[in-house]
Amino acid sequence: MHVFYAPDIEKTAVLPEEESHHAIRVLRLDVGASIQIMDGNGGVFVGTIAVADAKRCLINALQAQTITYRRPYYLHVAIAPTKNMDRLEWFFEKAAEIGIDEISPIYCRYSERKNLKTERLHRILVSAMKQSIQPTLTLLNEPTTFKEWIKNADADQKFIAHCHDTDKKFLASQIEPGKKVLVMIGPEGDFSPEEVEMALQAGFVPVSLGESRLRVETAALVACHTVSLINDLPRCK
Repeated sequence: MHVFYAPDIEKTAVLPEEESHHAIRVLRLDVGASIQIMDGNGGVFVGTIAVADAKRCLINALQAQTITYRRPYYLHVAIAPTKNMDRLEWFFEKAAEIGIDEISPIYCRYSERKNLKTERLHRILVSAMKQSIQPTLTLLNEPTTFKEWIKNADADQKFIAHCHDTDKKFLASQIEPGKKVLVMIGPEGDFSPEEVEMALQAGFVPVSLGESRLRVETAALVACHTVSLINDLPRCK
């Protein structure tokens, strides 16, 4: 069954124009076709196309579906945008498929990219949500500087992954299941010593993601997978 995103589906029973075009012009669905719709806030519905309009596709017989599994944790990753946009987009897509609640792009002292447009990244998150049948759309915050962002950074557990030669524990050993977790991933040139110190003063715990030297997007995805795995272990026993 084809999946679509419509944040106001319960109120309007209409697909947004972009989704309507995809359904009618690209997929060539017609009246009577059954589809699945997500509102991005945890709601998943099924319905049938009543009016096959490429700008305003009307849905009939809308019914809510029961979600059998919801993530028992909240994951927020703050990441310095990579110089290569393809790598950042890859992270957004894969992280959303694994399961991530919030992403904050942050400009650091050594960031090679200091300008970021979020429209395409938002579309990637929507696509990944539909692909993986995740009931909630990842929140994408507007980019901001490290100094401004860290003032209000809050979570049950806060971690900063950096490469400085200091005492660090493995992230996997620090994660407590069921918590709101925030992980900071720095730029290619790493966080500056001043930024690390600011993070420590703000209550962040320094962590390692392993012995290998990882690219920014790889490190961020490892963090996502680690948090997911630790939270899923009780279900695997």
